[in-house]
Amino acid sequence: MALLNFKRDDAADSTPAALAAFLQGFSIEVMPRTAEKVDDFGAILPHGTRVYIAHIDGTPVDDMVATAARLRAEGMEPMPHFPARIVPDRATLRDWIARYRGEADIRQALILAGGVDRPAGEYADSMQLLGSGAFDGFERLHVAGHPEGNRDIDPDGGTLTVSKALAWKQAFSERTDARMALATQFCFEAAPVIEWAQSIKAAGIDLPVHIGVAGPAKLQTLIKFAVACGVGPSLRVLQRRAADVTKLIRPFEPTEFVSALAEHKAADPSFAIEAVHVFPLGGIAASADWLSRHTEEHA
Repeated sequence: MALLNFKRDDAADSTPAALAAFLQGFSIEVMPRTAEKVDDFGAILPHGTRVYIAHIDGTPVDDMVATAARLRAEGMEPMPHFPARIVPDRATLRDWIARYRGEADIRQALILAGGVDRPAGEYADSMQLLGSGAFDGFERLHVAGHPEGNRDIDPDGGTLTVSKALAWKQAFSERTDARMALATQFCFEAAPVIEWAQSIKAAGIDLPVHIGVAGPAKLQTLIKFAVACGVGPSLRVLQRRAADVTKLIRPFEPTEFVSALAEHKAADPSFAIEAVHVFPLGGIAASADWLSRHTEEHA
């Protein structure tokens, strides 16, 4: 988007107080194999940081539970993914939840459909998981939001199915005791995100948004992940940057994108985005360093 100015993105370590405030309460995402590369999460992230644990199809649940238990022991708040389409049956779902609760004191979960084409069992989407009753008693339940749409859900590029699902999730949030929020895919342009957040609010969706942000990474890495994850029109931000060969050797940082959202939040405290969720595509250490530079030094 035109709101991004890459000269500022690469230039200064200092950042406005609005950005520091906006980043407070951020979350970050790991997988068991990436978590193994971190010696101690407590040494690089603030105590109590929410750490999502991505459950990729084929990952043994033993590894998922062990990662959650480790994060809990190191002072984090683990939030495992529950992808509906990889859950084979109701008994397995309840077993996973019992293990997470018993071994890692899990109180929070991200409920989503999952990235596989065919369901392994009876669950095909997040609404079926939520409606199962298996997550009764959880303190917090997050579900997916789609600022740029989702062609897996709406193949025609529209938003009809996504909008219906949002309305269902809104209604569910009104009858559960759990705190709910929309966690989104990572984006690169601020203006469409702002427009989307305002549009769902106008449609009666008052779930707070945790906006996905790609952490610092090589441009080639970001483009690869963006294409694989189905990032929409904001991919053009990376494509424009790739056209400037002088910028190919420097890591991309999300400072400008997040700063634009932070400035909007400072001007309009009712803005639906309440937190930032970081996808550490260039490594957890790089994202943790970026977050530290833009929070601790300017708090």
